[in-house]
Amino acid sequence: MSESSAEAVVAATANVAGAAGAANWRRAGIAGAAIGVLAAGAAAGVAVERLTVGRGMRKKARLALDATGPYGSLRGTPGRAVADDGTELYYEIDEVEAVPTTGDEGASGSRRRRLFGRKAPAPVTVVFSHGYCLGQDSWHFQRAALRGLVRAVYWDQRSHGRSERGRAQADGVPVGIDQLGRDLKAVIDAAAPEGPVVLAGHSMGGMTMMALADQYPALIRDRVAAVALIGTSSGKLGEVNFGLPVAGVNAVRRVLPGVLKALGSQAELVEKGRRATADLFAGLIKRYSFGSKDVDPAVARFAERLIEATPIDVVAEFYPAFTEHDKSGALPGFRDVPVLILAGDKDLVTPSSHSEAIADVLPDAELVIVPDAGHLVMLEHPETVTDRLADLLVRSGTVPAANVGGHGSTAQQPGR
Repeated sequence: MSESSAEAVVAATANVAGAAGAANWRRAGIAGAAIGVLAAGAAAGVAVERLTVGRGMRKKARLALDATGPYGSLRGTPGRAVADDGTELYYEIDEVEAVPTTGDEGASGSRRRRLFGRKAPAPVTVVFSHGYCLGQDSWHFQRAALRGLVRAVYWDQRSHGRSERGRAQADGVPVGIDQLGRDLKAVIDAAAPEGPVVLAGHSMGGMTMMALADQYPALIRDRVAAVALIGTSSGKLGEVNFGLPVAGVNAVRRVLPGVLKALGSQAELVEKGRRATADLFAGLIKRYSFGSKDVDPAVARFAERLIEATPIDVVAEFYPAFTEHDKSGALPGFRDVPVLILAGDKDLVTPSSHSEAIADVLPDAELVIVPDAGHLVMLEHPETVTDRLADLLVRSGTVPAANVGGHGSTAQQPGR
């Protein structure tokens, strides 16, 4: 995309923000398209597709992909944690499969435990935190591969997925990364109140973990057994160019916060626009989610569904928090445990250079840069991510090496 076209897109977007009273389909469509201003360069490819494939056919294709790729269908035992502002945070627990007894301890073994007050140690719990505009189901492949091997908690960040809309935000309080760190603490207190914890986070989820370390260093020191930071950043996100030319990205930075705020104030209109421009959004999402050209269409559609489920006013509420995010000072709190840092080499949202910067602070961490991978690396290259997570669990003593073999592959049915 040229600098002049980037400026034109920004100008058009600013006009949309000023048209707060607009209520017709044409303007709604423009407003919806404006949400993808950072990915405007992808629109050309979508336009070509529209010339060759009818809208009805594209809609049928999306429905077929939804039916053949039931990603996000895995469910666990539900629970709710309460954040410090009263917001209810939804989580699910996948328990470890019961280990059969040898048969010779049976009831007598049970009686001995009651008699002497013995209590089995709490199992290690792996807590998965998802990214911006996603939900706990974004870990689908890792969940399918690790299910039954480890006790795992998957939760939806406030205002995402099945969690409640942030109550403080309803009262006009801006959401910040520190708040997300406190939310994670509430989830751990409710779902894993004792025993070792492994923290795994993607993008905003990794930032949430850094905020937890910043505010609760004793928790990290006393209970965290390992950490996985995937496609995330410790700060300086305001310098990311999103693959745009310098003039274009500077123009975007000037107007985008105001544009999102204006669009968030007329959410119903914009949501209509998003539906009306679904094909455009598909191209934008693919460009900024994946690095390879041959990503599985069913996986690409799954990513669309996750992102489309995030209301525009939530998108607007969270965006300012990222430019303010700076948790580089919290990273040393992870130095005493095994750490995995993983990113896609074609990530345009949190570039791999940000993962390298984290690794500079944590020199003993394992740094993995996945070739031909974008921001949603755990969906695009799930076996690579699962394999490195499994290795981290072994290194931290969370699971025996013998239990991991054969579970690094996601070749099994996605709804398993």
